[in-house]
Amino acid sequence: MHSESFWRKDIFSTDHKTIGKQFLFFGIFFLLFGGFQAMLLRWQLAYPGQPVPWWLMGFLYEGTGGIIDPDGFNRLFTMHGTIMIFWAITPILIGAFGNFLIPLQIGARDMAFPTLNMISFWTFFLSGVVLLLSHFLPAGSASGGWTSYPPLSLPGGGIPGLGQAFWTLSVTLMGAATMMGAINYIITVIRLRAPGMTYWRMPLSVWGLWLTSILNAIFVPVIAAGLIMLLLDQLLGTQFFVAGRLAAGGGGDPLLFQHVFWIFGHPEVYILILPVWGIVSDLLAIYSRKPAFGYKVTSICMSTIVVLSSIVWGHHMYTTGMSPLLGKAFMFLTLLISIPSSIFFFNWLGTLWRGSLHFDPPMLYTMSVIWVFGLGGLTGLYNATVTSDIYLHDTMFVVGHFHYTLAASVLFGGFAAIAHWFPRMFGRMLNPLMSKIHFWGTFITLNLVFFNMMVVGYAGQHRRIYNPSEYEFLQPLADMNVFITYAALVLGLFQILYLFNFVWSLVKGKVAETNPWRATTLEWTMDYPIPHGNFGEIPQVYHGPHEYSNPNTDQDWAPQTVEIKSS
Repeated sequence: MHSESFWRKDIFSTDHKTIGKQFLFFGIFFLLFGGFQAMLLRWQLAYPGQPVPWWLMGFLYEGTGGIIDPDGFNRLFTMHGTIMIFWAITPILIGAFGNFLIPLQIGARDMAFPTLNMISFWTFFLSGVVLLLSHFLPAGSASGGWTSYPPLSLPGGGIPGLGQAFWTLSVTLMGAATMMGAINYIITVIRLRAPGMTYWRMPLSVWGLWLTSILNAIFVPVIAAGLIMLLLDQLLGTQFFVAGRLAAGGGGDPLLFQHVFWIFGHPEVYILILPVWGIVSDLLAIYSRKPAFGYKVTSICMSTIVVLSSIVWGHHMYTTGMSPLLGKAFMFLTLLISIPSSIFFFNWLGTLWRGSLHFDPPMLYTMSVIWVFGLGGLTGLYNATVTSDIYLHDTMFVVGHFHYTLAASVLFGGFAAIAHWFPRMFGRMLNPLMSKIHFWGTFITLNLVFFNMMVVGYAGQHRRIYNPSEYEFLQPLADMNVFITYAALVLGLFQILYLFNFVWSLVKGKVAETNPWRATTLEWTMDYPIPHGNFGEIPQVYHGPHEYSNPNTDQDWAPQTVEIKSS
């Protein structure tokens, strides 16, 4: 036991569980902030140039008199995308659950480098502070899109002020924090597994988080190099990405940044979704009361995707004028990556088949991932194909597709993880009735929003347009844009219910028993609160993480610490 001050125990803690909670609260704050920005974006698309109503509080954010001007709109979609990807999804799934679960599920006392873990969080926190401060700059925050392509993001690109430089600095700091965490996660899994915890006995949640960390360690340095060069161009007048330098005999080229960005940017898709794949695979087994179908095949497929994800970035650049031969190669590789994705997708269905399904809130959220990820994956095939992507590129179809793949899949995966591990993190249960109301309200309205985004995109509406009604061929879509906006506003209301449930359950929720879900993994083998150091004695692991409905056990589940003797 450790006797520590408040500051050392709860603020500058080296306990992975406390750091995981810090990442969770941090990510939820930015999730709400980014979601609020999305509501403002949708209002502008439904009612271009009209004052934002007081209940959206738009006057606190951009424009005068509550009107979102074109520059404010650009800042909104730039910061919304940036925040949701880097400051909401990343800290909640990778920071919070990576920290909380990995040592507990592999039987370790803490991360391999606890002090580095603490520094990682506070570096991440600093990056968020820099990003928030950029909103208060005289010329406003960044407005070059979440990709911040040069020359738009350079001083000569028409965006005034230091907003783009603050954006670049904040993302660089976030990347540094991510690399610290990635190194910690990788070494922890390799070196600190408990006796008997072989790779083929690790929960698939650990597999997903571990593979994500490998991708982070490889590809975050790539974008970090690009961002540092971009920051030098923005502040010191270097010309790494300045247009026209090739003709003048220099080495600068704005297209180089796109290559650097997407060499990281497409693995980033899998960096964000791999933890969800692992969590879904584990939770389906728990709430179906049967072993995960194709456990080894699922982990092999996820590993295969990690390799293939590094050589498909060019499908984001079909319209840049690259060689058609390169386009065909990237198209083939992108379509190839759908095969392992489909295999473990069908493994999920195999886990559900003839299972004893328990429709607790974590299971509802988990099953919804199958639907939204299926839609996101199928629509991605059209973006992977050169001919169809030329038409669909930069339309709202792409926005709907990646919101299904990332926003919806990751959002429901995060909700599932919070609902499942809330008792372990906080010793209480989320209210099941409020959770189910939140689930159905979110699931229905989210599909109305994202599916219809693809509809208007297929009809020709491009993204990042301040006023779609200025184009005659888009005017018939005005009613659809209004419908999407009201569906999005209702979706936002259900998140207020979720926030209330989360906070109320922290304070007044039902006290949880030690293992309310009858799960078999190691984190459920000790009473709450879990002490600093986790285990009194390092556990001995005898089998894999999904021993359910085994005829050689007295109950329908066997913890990994219990040896099963065949009859």
